[in-house]
Amino acid sequence: MVKKHGFLALAPQYTTTRELLSAAARRRGMDVEVLPAHGGAGALQGRHSGHYYGGPAFAAGVIDDLAIALLEPADDWLTVLPYEFTRRHIITRTLGEARRLYQPAFIKPPSDKSFPAAVYAEGRCLPSGPGLRPDLPVLISDVVSWAMEFRLFLLDGEVHVGSQYSSFGGLDAAPLHGHCHHDAVLDFADNLLTTCGDTLPSAVVVDIGLLAKSEHDDAGQWAVVEANMAWFSNCYAADPDRVLDVVLRSAGPRSRTAERDRLFYRDRGRTQLAEQGTESQ
Repeated sequence: MVKKHGFLALAPQYTTTRELLSAAARRRGMDVEVLPAHGGAGALQGRHSGHYYGGPAFAAGVIDDLAIALLEPADDWLTVLPYEFTRRHIITRTLGEARRLYQPAFIKPPSDKSFPAAVYAEGRCLPSGPGLRPDLPVLISDVVSWAMEFRLFLLDGEVHVGSQYSSFGGLDAAPLHGHCHHDAVLDFADNLLTTCGDTLPSAVVVDIGLLAKSEHDDAGQWAVVEANMAWFSNCYAADPDRVLDVVLRSAGPRSRTAERDRLFYRDRGRTQLAEQGTESQ
């Protein structure tokens, strides 16, 4: 008889990653349950040993009932990295301040998907709508082009599994294992984690990329694209069984959270600004 290892609670929004992780969880003897679309923990109310995968807005209504801790990097993580890891200038400002920009910039919410991360010709091109308050924090970065981008699922300060997900801005998923840039990706990640690993939770996603040849002085260099919460990230071509290892740690029982990871609890007040519909891309 297969031993049970808790349960995986899923947001109702269908994604391919949700289905891959569901299958991986069942293979290791976990119960898997899709939460009710109307919100709340449903039949899982009061159960312990739970984990979560899904969007942050939906999570806001269930993680207290399930006593789950969501781990994520700090909003300003990119802005405090040394230049050798970013290869571009990145600052935190409010959405209201960003709207006053008169030159092109890459602008994104730090973690929530409250509006599309993109290059905006000027600040007035930024979207408006419910929840997009002037005091909403945003990241503003130099515009760069990426030759290819990789998603790394990190566990305990090491690359647990990874996948290429993009080349020259287009979807291009391929496993990291066996990739021609495998060693270069791991070398860059090892340097990053040796230097800045204590600024990240024990389970997290970091995207890195190779800067495209262009007018940018650092073309051909590796750099961090961004960091994301593992419990809301697309696994692309990464092994879902190993992705699940990271997801379970990143969104598991509060009673089992390591002391160092308590610094990275998601601020549940911010979840109301999150987009409900899509995985972290």
